[in-house]
Amino acid sequence: MGSQIIHNSQKPHVVCVPYPAQGHINPMMRVAKLLHARGFHVTFVNTVYNHNRLLRSRGANALDGLPSFQFESIPDGLPETGVDATQDIPALSESTTKNCLVPFKKLLQRIVTREDVPPVSCIVSDGSMSFTLDVAEELGVPEIHFWTTSACGFMAYLHFYLFIEKGLCPVKDASCLTKEYLDTVIDWIPSMNNVKLKDIPSFIRTTNPNDIMLNFVVREACRTKRASAIILNTFDDLEHDIIQSMQSILPPVYPIGPLHLLVNREIEEDSEIGRMGSNLWKEETECLGWLNTKSRNSVVYVNFGSITIMTTAQLLEFAWGLAATGKEFLWVMRPDSVAGEEAVIPKEFLAETADRRMLTSWCPQEKVLSHPAVGGFLTHCGWNSTLESLSCGVPMVCWPFFAEQQTNCKFSCDEWEVGIEIGGDVKRGEVEAVVRELMDGEKGKKMREKAVEWRRLAEKATKLPCGSSVINFETIVNKVLLGKIPNT
Repeated sequence: MGSQIIHNSQKPHVVCVPYPAQGHINPMMRVAKLLHARGFHVTFVNTVYNHNRLLRSRGANALDGLPSFQFESIPDGLPETGVDATQDIPALSESTTKNCLVPFKKLLQRIVTREDVPPVSCIVSDGSMSFTLDVAEELGVPEIHFWTTSACGFMAYLHFYLFIEKGLCPVKDASCLTKEYLDTVIDWIPSMNNVKLKDIPSFIRTTNPNDIMLNFVVREACRTKRASAIILNTFDDLEHDIIQSMQSILPPVYPIGPLHLLVNREIEEDSEIGRMGSNLWKEETECLGWLNTKSRNSVVYVNFGSITIMTTAQLLEFAWGLAATGKEFLWVMRPDSVAGEEAVIPKEFLAETADRRMLTSWCPQEKVLSHPAVGGFLTHCGWNSTLESLSCGVPMVCWPFFAEQQTNCKFSCDEWEVGIEIGGDVKRGEVEAVVRELMDGEKGKKMREKAVEWRRLAEKATKLPCGSSVINFETIVNKVLLGKIPNT
């Protein structure tokens, strides 16, 4: 593997278009780096809003790129703001659908006229940015859709239309969103067993037939059938049956993850391409030094991702629950993590936990999870976090917030046996109990053993040259993006 030197005019040229949220940009950047390592010229297209955030978080020269790795941007159609915060996801989804096609077309027209870059030969687009299909079809180039969800989450999205047809969604009014309703057994999604309505991505829980996210997901899942192929950041051993079930209803589906392991194996961290980052918040690395002073499996890592917004009451319950465990913890708290206000932690909590905690606003999560001091992860069950935790052999306390996090939680707890769920209406006593169980209990011990086994299988999938994800990535490059017959 690795790239051979190709003359610039003959280089394949891939345009990578992530959905404009942190959890989508990071895995797309990993795909872009892997393609660059194989000799592709890469154009990476962020929204103007996120392009500017990257400049602020990484420095004015961060997006100068390399001669064969260029950053471009298109407007997302939302009103401008200078605040570094996660945008309103329904508004963003509606706006990208309506407003991004024309600017994207214009961008590609401008690129096509440049003599210093090779012609665009393929597009890799987030599955939630399907307007790019129209451009790929116009150019006559293949387009791969990258769904950055789990396979189980994606499978649920593919069947959202049936929830509507069966009258399960939307519900008549909010009073219908009862425990009984959420406990409705869903036994008609292939390969998804023992699933209830509460385990289905949260966009299904609406009373509005015109709900933006419900209709967005149904439309994007339908349009993805026009793609040349689909890639998922998962691996065959983890979600084999679901991936097999997809193959009969979609273009070819290739699991190519965990992508961070593939990148780590192929790209030197201190190389120019390795240093190229995609974090919208400035990473604070002091936490790694702090972890170095801690004993093995002693620290609880707490991070609810880039989008989760909690109430002040929930924040306090988590804080006092963690304090009561007596455990050491590293807590990532984004400035915008509390609804409508700055996250403020009580002085009493800070005093009580002073010698056993570290608070930070953003951190290099992959390095934190792979640190031997980290023994458990309190997470929102975003797919990147879940997969990174599995890959590092770290068991989880699961507090899903929205989208397919509910599905990831269900599979983490029941199918992969690496998680314990915490109630949505969080209480400090429950936080204390589940964290203690995770770190010291018999169930926690079994979960850790299971997580270590998943780590072994994740490493096997990404092992050069014959891991299942490695072979799938080679097939995608040769068969779909380059149009060659793959090596046998």
